[in-house]
Amino acid sequence: MANSPQAKKRARQAVKRRGHNASLRSLVRTVIKRVNAAIEAGDAEQAKAAYGEAVPVIDRMADKGIIHKNKAARHKSRLNEQIKALSA
Repeated sequence: MANSPQAKKRARQAVKRRGHNASLRSLVRTVIKRVNAAIEAGDAEQAKAAYGEAVPVIDRMADKGIIHKNKAARHKSRLNEQIKALSA
């Protein structure tokens, strides 16, 4: 356990930050699930709309370091590929 005052403060901050980051990671997963649900339903228009809403969220979380930039690019690429296949 932390002994110095600054170590105690850093421990408190880590707990607070971990909770905040967890909620942001959850948000990313939620928007991805919305796009996947629309793809599973076979609704191309709804999938495109959900994808349009998901991309800025995914990019923002990658910029903040919540998810890695390559992971963000991978998700966007795979979702877009599925939507294109659905439309064709």
